[in-house]
Amino acid sequence: MGYGTVGSGVYEVFRTNKTSIDKKVGQELRVQYVLDLREFPGDPVMDVLTHDFEDILNDDEVKIVAEVMGGLHPAYEFTRRCLEAGKSVCTSNKELVAEHGAELIQIAKDHQVNYLFEASVGGGIPIIRPLNSSLTADVIVEISGILNGTTNYMLTKMSREGLNYDDVLKEAQAKGYAELHPEADVEGWDACRKIAILASLACHKNVDYKLIETEGITEIKLKDVNYVAKFDSVIKLLGVFKIEEGGKVYVRVSPAIISNDHPLANVTGVFNGILVKGNAIGDVVFYGQGAGKLPTASAVAADVVDCVKHTGKNIKILWNPEKLTLSDLGDFERQYFVRMPADAEAKAITAAFGAVEMVSVEGINEKAFITGVMKESAFNEAAEKAGHIINRIRLD
Repeated sequence: MGYGTVGSGVYEVFRTNKTSIDKKVGQELRVQYVLDLREFPGDPVMDVLTHDFEDILNDDEVKIVAEVMGGLHPAYEFTRRCLEAGKSVCTSNKELVAEHGAELIQIAKDHQVNYLFEASVGGGIPIIRPLNSSLTADVIVEISGILNGTTNYMLTKMSREGLNYDDVLKEAQAKGYAELHPEADVEGWDACRKIAILASLACHKNVDYKLIETEGITEIKLKDVNYVAKFDSVIKLLGVFKIEEGGKVYVRVSPAIISNDHPLANVTGVFNGILVKGNAIGDVVFYGQGAGKLPTASAVAADVVDCVKHTGKNIKILWNPEKLTLSDLGDFERQYFVRMPADAEAKAITAAFGAVEMVSVEGINEKAFITGVMKESAFNEAAEKAGHIINRIRLD
């Protein structure tokens, strides 16, 4: 359902790799329909194109549906009706999974079919399946991910080539990495939905993405990048889920400073990286192309194959509809990098933040420093006391 970038990729994967896929599942898989409102003259898809969803719903030969339409409506209604009709559904639709994932998983279970969504997070990177099967002996205590290729590309260009934010955004748009209206990426909304999905799977309860504190990269300047390089670090947009002692659960999306020896520091360009920490296994890193036509299509196709292998059986996915209560980020402790005007007084900075580590870059006339470890609520109080702050970025 849907013949856009990902949909056409799914069709291409099944055409190109048909022999290999059929061999792996032990039977022939055939694309019966492709649903789209448009016409595609000269495209082989015309042989199976339909404009009517009811053709798919009412055909008993259709056992598995790939929903790659995007958006909530009519994707939600079509998905729900397919599941209720006994058809498994595989999707790349992060918006739908974040909003209705727990509900659709339950409907699939009730009808002994499957709702799979590997491609909704990390594109072609296997991450959903490992969380659901490979890492089930562990309690997942932290997930930290570069989950958006557009912003990672932009921050990489700023760091490596000294480009400012506006110029690198225009370049990303020219190359097709960023949309004409890029807010979903640069404001962090895309990463927010993805970390909500991962957090829900990690803690087996529903994490409402609308309650996640989300901050994008629009305030990151070249000066920030240059300062951070001075202490052997880089800036990344991270989606973070963390369970601390006492059961406090923190989830956020924001720019973060990580040292160059951090496992995610060398995830550059449009690539994604996801660090998962288990209480037994320790750190595991998943890396690869987090978006794009064929990588994402490959993940959708893999879910289809999984559905064939589990015909008549529901693959257990622990994602309870019960909402998880997120802890107040004001209680979360970390360090902060802060930029203030050149005329900020050292005594006032110390009075507000306590002992700090000053950072300087030749040619930049500002007061910049790294605070000690402090609660976010304490930092906010100190910031009000200190006066005008040009920017602040969290350290991870």
